[in-house]
Amino acid sequence: MSGSYELPFGKGRRFFSRQTGWGSEIASGWTLNAIETARSGLPFTPQLSFNPSNNGDTHNSVRPSFNPAYKGPVILGGPNKYFNPSAFIVPANGTFGNVGRNTLTGPGLEGLDLSLFKDTSLTQKINVELRAEFFNAFNRPNLNTPNLIVFTQPAGIPATTAGVITSTSTNARQIQFGLKLLW
Repeated sequence: MSGSYELPFGKGRRFFSRQTGWGSEIASGWTLNAIETARSGLPFTPQLSFNPSNNGDTHNSVRPSFNPAYKGPVILGGPNKYFNPSAFIVPANGTFGNVGRNTLTGPGLEGLDLSLFKDTSLTQKINVELRAEFFNAFNRPNLNTPNLIVFTQPAGIPATTAGVITSTSTNARQIQFGLKLLW
């Protein structure tokens, strides 16, 4: 979702309309812009780092099976353990796991980018635009997909990094200022 709003300041506007000279130039020509991004998380598939099916295929990842004894939420949501590896077990040797492809959903993403522009006319043909832009204005950490590898060995002991998120999918807040000359 995005929007642009000309602020009601300066000549012919609701506020500071009686300003003249430099006061009018400073008060006029302000525009506020916003872009809000919100989306659900991307689907992902828990995986094994070995192939208990013994089919020799090294290109397709092998999935674990759901643990029938596990009760509780699979998605925990935190960066230190986004999903609970106890919800899965190693499939029996010579078989494939029963967890479907893209069964789990990763963290969502939200971000607000703001900008404030000031247009000033220097002459009839020359304008100056001052810009202040704020990307990820509220500095929200958008988490990346967690580590997908649940088991690294057939013993059935979950990997210590299973479900751990080690990065973000967007940058931290960034601010930039600019000056543009239009003729």
